[in-house]
Amino acid sequence: MGMALPLPPASQGLLRSRRMSFLASPPLSLKAAGGISIPCPWRLDGRRPRAAPASVPRLASVRSVVLDIEGTTSPISFVTDVLFPYARDNVRTHLDATYSTRETKDDIALLRAQVEQDLAEGVPGAVPVPPDGAGKDRVVDALVANVEAMIAADRKITSLKQLQGHIWRTGFECQEIKGVVFDDVPPALERWHASGIKTYIYSSGSREAQRLIFGNTTYGDLRRHLCGFFDATIGTKRDARSYYEIWQTVGVDRPSQILFLTDVCQEATAAQAAGLEVLISIRPGNAPLPAENHGFGTVESFAEILT
Repeated sequence: MGMALPLPPASQGLLRSRRMSFLASPPLSLKAAGGISIPCPWRLDGRRPRAAPASVPRLASVRSVVLDIEGTTSPISFVTDVLFPYARDNVRTHLDATYSTRETKDDIALLRAQVEQDLAEGVPGAVPVPPDGAGKDRVVDALVANVEAMIAADRKITSLKQLQGHIWRTGFECQEIKGVVFDDVPPALERWHASGIKTYIYSSGSREAQRLIFGNTTYGDLRRHLCGFFDATIGTKRDARSYYEIWQTVGVDRPSQILFLTDVCQEATAAQAAGLEVLISIRPGNAPLPAENHGFGTVESFAEILT
């Protein structure tokens, strides 16, 4: 990142103790050409400080934004009350209708491998999947039982996410599902895109599922503002190595030129360990943050992040 402004020693402790403030009205800001600008906030007593306090991150050199979906761009309820139930309720119909296709055969192979691992590890809800020779009905029955258990446990595994994406595709194509995003998301994506900032999505859901969500939202197709999608194939979201791989992929010079937004502290910690700038998203319906000081700045709307 660019050189940080010197801070008085008394201000440095504020970074871990004060909620980050992003205010649109004050004229002071930190900005480099093409970057994200974070205005200097007013003091609690109403007077403007002479220098930015330590709670304001140095985001002037950010060139890419990476967004989580659930609890960040979209309500958690959209995932838990719409997407998950749709996949659960339609898994049998999907498998029956597509059982002989190459795509579903690949899905079944991934599920078989995962179930074998789950059985070996004693994962609750795992039941053996009979061989193909046992007949389609018995295989589908076992697959449905395993998928339902995986969905109930909110498993972040590729075999489940890939199948869910294929089931959701039918729902989006039939317009039984529309992607839901918070109202502040579309204008922020448009604003960042116009400013030359590249925006990516990183979710445990498959890349196909991500493209479906953002390509079929209640605001229309938002993919024109996005540069790419990352899923669990690049690594889990609580592993710092995943964010290192994202940095290597997006092509910026330094990981600190990437801003990552998530609602999960463990993901924020992993991204920070990889050198990314991090903000935690505070949205209606999100789980409360840890009672102890987590040390991250927070935003309640993308409108608080200025360009």
